[in-house]
Amino acid sequence: YPILPPNTSTNYNCASELKANRLKMNVIDHVRDMAAAGLHSNVRIISSLLLTMSTNNPELFSPSQKYQLLVYHADAIFHDKEYRNAACKYNMALQQKKVLSKTTKVRPSSTGGTTSALQAQNLPSEIEVKYKIAECYTILKLDKDAISVLEGIPSRQRTPKINMMLANLYRKAGQERSAVTSYKEVLRQCPLALDAIIGLLSLSVKGAEVASMTMDVIQSIPNLDWLSVWIKAHAFTHGGDNQRAINTICSLEKKSLLRDNVDLLVTLADVYFRAGDTKNSILKFEQAQMLDPYLIKGMDVYGYLMAREGHLEDVEVLGGRLFNISDQHAEPWVISGCHSFYSKRYSRALYLGAKAIQLNSNSVQALLLKGVALRNMGRVQEAIIHFREAMRLAPCRLDCYEGLIDCYLASNGVREAMGMANNIYKTLGANAQTLTILATVCLEDPLTQEKAKTLLDKALAQRPDYIKAVVKKAELLSREQKYEEGIALLRNTLANQSDCVLHRMLGDFLVAVNDYQEAMDQYSIALSLDPNDQKSLEGMQKMEKEESPTDATVELDGDDMEGSGEEGDLEGSDSEAVQWADQEQWFGMQ
Repeated sequence: YPILPPNTSTNYNCASELKANRLKMNVIDHVRDMAAAGLHSNVRIISSLLLTMSTNNPELFSPSQKYQLLVYHADAIFHDKEYRNAACKYNMALQQKKVLSKTTKVRPSSTGGTTSALQAQNLPSEIEVKYKIAECYTILKLDKDAISVLEGIPSRQRTPKINMMLANLYRKAGQERSAVTSYKEVLRQCPLALDAIIGLLSLSVKGAEVASMTMDVIQSIPNLDWLSVWIKAHAFTHGGDNQRAINTICSLEKKSLLRDNVDLLVTLADVYFRAGDTKNSILKFEQAQMLDPYLIKGMDVYGYLMAREGHLEDVEVLGGRLFNISDQHAEPWVISGCHSFYSKRYSRALYLGAKAIQLNSNSVQALLLKGVALRNMGRVQEAIIHFREAMRLAPCRLDCYEGLIDCYLASNGVREAMGMANNIYKTLGANAQTLTILATVCLEDPLTQEKAKTLLDKALAQRPDYIKAVVKKAELLSREQKYEEGIALLRNTLANQSDCVLHRMLGDFLVAVNDYQEAMDQYSIALSLDPNDQKSLEGMQKMEKEESPTDATVELDGDDMEGSGEEGDLEGSDSEAVQWADQEQWFGMQ
């Protein structure tokens, strides 16, 4: 086909028409177009000037125009993250809207323009303004005010995002029935809202009931048959049935269409963690990280596990990498806090945990970090408050209960600890973890030692590789001086997995039976796994002292001097951490 020359007359006519339309636009239309184009800094300046003009001459703009100006000005301020100021301006806009509603006839504007009918079509939604106010209040931690604003919107006018925000706020405030109602309303409008499904399951709504609300969309859309299995997996997770949750998620992950899905891998890693399977949890977290190098979700748990395993250098690298991705999430702060905690710098860990909670008050891992830091600093009652809040947010996570029980035992509250352990046992059933928790409390009372032994035997019968149960059983055998039996238990466990604590305990048992050479080997292996394990270092130093009394005395004096210097450094670093916390700066990224 021949190439035709451009129709210059047509282009000229279009340009002329566009110019004519612009000439018909008033100043408010220009502000609206800039706001729609994302020119927030420009909108903030021009709207501020126009509002001052309106204040000095009330006749300059009609009530509807002033309402629009206030909303656009508030939007620009919200974009600049000045949330208290934005909330104030949004409220001024709502007051202006009330004046507008009372005005039966819109006055003509001296700035030229459009008809009142056209202005009414372009008015910002009052419901959207209220949602923005609630967003500001939520960010400012004024949850009650946010709920009050959203409840002021009639139920029939609430959009899915309004119901979702209300549900999350109700859940945070402990108003579970209202939260369930709002989540269900979200699902009624948007049946594929998966976060709302998780919210319902976390509030103990039955999986079958939740699945029924999505059944129509599953049957009407192809390739969505996996959704019912996904719901079942999360129902098992929030019901505390970790093993069935693992099996169900694995069956999903093996499906060709969902293989290598990062969210599924993170969920699987988290369930492995809840089940006490550290090895598989770390493996799945690493697999998810390889697929998505910018992954943040779940990395706080991964960092905690790595720190607990003694890989502090890797934890430091992980924290630095996540800070480069985003310092506005709780996860990097928790990871750095775990590094500090396992480096015995508790004040620094406390500050970092508090910073993480400030960014996300629903971060269970941040609450646990702050709780253990407070406990190790001797502030047990404050630690109890944080563990209780973690329990409220994650009622099926046993580490929350373990932290609280440790606090009770630290304050000689054996009766409270026993009550809590029995409650967990009855609620979540007799699995290896609950049996071990109950046995741990029983070990504190001389009258319940036999019961502890029975419970630990049951736990190990279910899961012979459960390290916490092995450790407690070894402690019991050590008390009873059954060293050969303890050595056999530890050797059997170490045949399938390597763990610093188990190697160190085996070293202690070997010392008790005078097998010093192998004991030294076990301490060395423990220190290779965790160079910061003080008990393994002490065991090795004690053996060296017994082998060479004269030399060891000299070396011990030197070690003592070095140790005291390190202790002084730690104390100094703690006091510095408090000062740094006051200055609100992060101090671990050298």
